[in-house]
Amino acid sequence: MTALSRRSLLAALSGAAGSALLTAAPPAAAGTTTGTVLAALTRAARPLRSTEPYGDLGDLRPLGAAIGEVPVVALGEAAHGAHELCALKHRVFRYLVLEKGFTTFALETSWTSGLRLNDYVRHGIGDPRAVMAEEFGGGALPWGVHEYLELIEWMRAHNLRRPEAPVEFMGNDIAHPYVPEALFRDVLDHALRHHPALHAELTGLYRELRAHSTTAEFGALPQTERRRLAEQARRARRLLAGPGGSGRSAHEWAVQQARVIAQTATLLAFDLGDPRQVPEAMRYRDELMAFNTVWWYRRTGHRMLLSAHTGHTAYETYNPESYPVVQGTYMRRSLGADYLSVGTTFGHGSATTPRDEGGAWVVRRYPLPPAGGNEHTLNRVPYPVHFLDLRTVPSPAREWLRRARLTRDADTPGSLHLPYALARGHDLLIHLRTISPARPLPSVRS
Repeated sequence: MTALSRRSLLAALSGAAGSALLTAAPPAAAGTTTGTVLAALTRAARPLRSTEPYGDLGDLRPLGAAIGEVPVVALGEAAHGAHELCALKHRVFRYLVLEKGFTTFALETSWTSGLRLNDYVRHGIGDPRAVMAEEFGGGALPWGVHEYLELIEWMRAHNLRRPEAPVEFMGNDIAHPYVPEALFRDVLDHALRHHPALHAELTGLYRELRAHSTTAEFGALPQTERRRLAEQARRARRLLAGPGGSGRSAHEWAVQQARVIAQTATLLAFDLGDPRQVPEAMRYRDELMAFNTVWWYRRTGHRMLLSAHTGHTAYETYNPESYPVVQGTYMRRSLGADYLSVGTTFGHGSATTPRDEGGAWVVRRYPLPPAGGNEHTLNRVPYPVHFLDLRTVPSPAREWLRRARLTRDADTPGSLHLPYALARGHDLLIHLRTISPARPLPSVRS
């Protein structure tokens, strides 16, 4: 059995896990895109002035109207490391904060990096460049780019201008690349203050896990040992969750910190080097990311923009072999109509991609899409950037969008195209003709 490595974990968290399971996509009927379909798409399309976050945001009002009062909105990115897609997240979040009262930006990154970046956003604590360098795998994860730094710095500036209406940053993933001591300390300090009878047992349940808290140390253990320690972490969470007690908010927070420890140990107990275990590991990861997002929403009452790969935020998986059930499926099950999925697609271009755990940034190029596929037709709509409300697109475009046809699964090797029905996976769609590489931060460049 191959031991879990830091490289396999980082590959999984950046969206490349499970690629060994992929087989060639079965051919999807290209069909004939008639002029009436393209005409209907063009009539329904709403052009966006830019993907850049600066300047007038008025062109986003139709998007805001389509979102309505939905409190949790996911904006997927069809490729990690694309400047336009990262900048679009910033632009849309600005609009939603200023015009729709949104408060939290949630990113597909670690729970612990979210806490550290939120300390900066809320209170000015720390240097965001340093936090991003430390938390994003030294460049091995795709978030260490100028575009996300600019978003975080705007959030801090907003809070200085509007202290009465602060925004917050959260990460909804496990605690990677390691479980920091601060998580254990938060749980144990809370138990000592409010539930002293549990303190000794919790300390014992965490002892071995704390000794192997880094990915490398934990991954070097046999899988049977990793599974045993993961069960102890889950038991600790159940033990702490049992009593209510004083300080309901503090208690909920401590239980959530214990939950993240358990989530981390549980995911790391899978062997991500074994293709047979990857699908269940990825299913579990999407489930926990959804849980953490819903927990934050229900605890804070914030309106939230969730940022992740489009394959995670859709209602139906793009890649059933590697990702059997995705975050968007779980979000809809939990929140119903209070969750809305905005997908993205693009025609061609390039994106910045971390090659491996060493953080060697490379540029990945995406060719023009195949004829008859979704992106090929969307590229023919006469706007460089536009959005569609997939719920209200007129016929015959409505039927066209509900049929599976080749769609780019951008963050798998080879820029694989898989059959997918866009209107079954998303409520809204933003299409860009071209993308270009995001700009890696010098502090995380190898």
